[in-house]
Amino acid sequence: MAEAVRSLERAFDLLEHLADAGGEMALSELTEVSGLPMPTIYRLMRTLVNKGYVRQEPSKRYALGPRLVRLGEGAGRLLGTWAQPVLSRLVDAVGETANMAVLEGDEAVYVAQVPSKHSMRMFTEVGRRVQPHCTGVGKALLSQLSDERVREILVRTGMDAHTPNTLTDLDAFLSELKRIREQGYALDDEEQELGVRCVAVPLQGAPALTALSVSGPSGRMTREAVPNVVPIMQDAAERFAKELGPPTS
Repeated sequence: MAEAVRSLERAFDLLEHLADAGGEMALSELTEVSGLPMPTIYRLMRTLVNKGYVRQEPSKRYALGPRLVRLGEGAGRLLGTWAQPVLSRLVDAVGETANMAVLEGDEAVYVAQVPSKHSMRMFTEVGRRVQPHCTGVGKALLSQLSDERVREILVRTGMDAHTPNTLTDLDAFLSELKRIREQGYALDDEEQELGVRCVAVPLQGAPALTALSVSGPSGRMTREAVPNVVPIMQDAAERFAKELGPPTS
């Protein structure tokens, strides 16, 4: 039984290594990052291939398989439900609409929202997809990727100017991401919609690329208010990331 459990742990570790590498790795690369013997990895990967959770490409490299899609979609739907208490506490603390988004393909997708209690408030439909370069959550999501991955995404999506404030130069955007990584939060300064300011933070250590944001009219969500809002959001993100992670033994 102990050996069976150990094999299960190793199989999940290999799946996570594949995900961390962008979804595809060679057997030799898996050996290097996992520290497991190549015969052990080969045996586990063949089992995962047979079950559809991994596929082997013509190049012999291993890639995440299509059967994971159903599991991911189910967990993704639940993520929004799990986030509701966290977002509600953010609304109580900050007073503005709180959102959660994940990176799906090349777009930021809103998976949960709790609206502000103000009569004049921001509203984003759950399920809405947005370009990542012009939104707070999008920037916070991209800040968790390498510059190379970010370049690939933004070359595919383009960098449309939604307002005069939108960053449309790729090198300038990468410089912005560097600042975001250093300061720990992203700002949408009326870049998606004039009159709206948004602060977002990444969920470091979460199982998937995820970000939290609060957004409101720029008259209430002033630049002066941002330094007070950020620590509240970072604390909420850290707590929620721990809830999503594996239990500590």
